[in-house]
Amino acid sequence: MSIPSWPRPERPREKLCALGADALSNPELLACLFRTGVRGSSAVDLGRRLIAHFGGLRAAMDATPEAVMEVSGIGLARSVQLKAARSLAERYLQEPLGQGTMVSDQSCAADFVRLRLGGRRQEVFACLFLDSQHSVLAFDELFFGTIDGANVHPREVVRRALERNAAAVILVHNHPSGVAEPSDADVRVTQRLTDALALFDVKVLDHLVVGAGEVVSLAARGLL
Repeated sequence: MSIPSWPRPERPREKLCALGADALSNPELLACLFRTGVRGSSAVDLGRRLIAHFGGLRAAMDATPEAVMEVSGIGLARSVQLKAARSLAERYLQEPLGQGTMVSDQSCAADFVRLRLGGRRQEVFACLFLDSQHSVLAFDELFFGTIDGANVHPREVVRRALERNAAAVILVHNHPSGVAEPSDADVRVTQRLTDALALFDVKVLDHLVVGAGEVVSLAARGLL
């Protein structure tokens, strides 16, 4: 049955307006985004199909447009809508940690890096550079690898820190496996970078490891 034939209070857009987004299921929210269905399937059906195909909303949102279009009824237009919605959500959540924002605690940095690196399929090593007041100067992705790891060169990290005139840095990398538990190699790299940056009076505040929806702080673990 098409959505226009549903009782008004049950239609996703009307329900959202009346009760707020929290009252809608994930397929219903996707239906608001898609606006219309296809022959034999409502927009809510398409939302359910998309989530079922990828095994969850996060995986569906992280999928490439090409992968999304493999789902029956999801063509180019809907795949672009999905990608645009994800990008807007990322920008909305990342905006509070823009240039000049003070990092008062590592939790706000953790939220930021989770959005930036949580869905990446290859390992990425990045640095959040801060000034002496711990205000954000830049977030730079420096090294890229396969799912097995990335080669991290202290000389390049030091060079970029000096270019940014950074007084402090938060190291960041992701585990594409989804498991955020720091490895022995992560601890060794952290120590190498801490020693190298200390020669130039740049303090390493933390090293954040990003997994699937989780961020582990080496500082909180006492590993820094």
